[in-house]
Amino acid sequence: MNQSPENHLSEINSISITGVAAKQPFMATVRELVWAYQSFRSYSDTQIRQMGLTSSQFDIISTLGNTSGLTFNKLAEKTLTTKGELTGIIDRLEKKGLVRREVPKEDRRSFIAVLTPAGEKVFTETFPAHISHLKQRFDNLSGEELQQIQAALAKLKNLF
Repeated sequence: MNQSPENHLSEINSISITGVAAKQPFMATVRELVWAYQSFRSYSDTQIRQMGLTSSQFDIISTLGNTSGLTFNKLAEKTLTTKGELTGIIDRLEKKGLVRREVPKEDRRSFIAVLTPAGEKVFTETFPAHISHLKQRFDNLSGEELQQIQAALAKLKNLF
């Protein structure tokens, strides 16, 4: 089927516009950022899965560790998890016997997530092990390089 000249020009114009967009100077930075995150996540998640947890479960356990518990709102904020996702993660951690929900006396409409003794044990075993695992890679950077990366990432975060 033949295209009309107007449709053909529109398609060429669209390809031209997307080509220009893809060649924006910041796109190389976006690609490196995504690749760095994917590489980090792959390295981190592999070890976390070996500990019998998902990365989301580990994040919740790590955030609750050394606390007397956190409200769902505070926990969602600290872990960058939506409340909907958090509910499912907490449900699965409760089934594993690692977390329990408590109703605070001052606000009976909300919940506090608290590590159980088994959850505390998982935290004390997995958190230092995971930090050691990550340290193996970050030790390849100097203190100055770490500061430069932190500054660049903070600057990037503040753009949005």
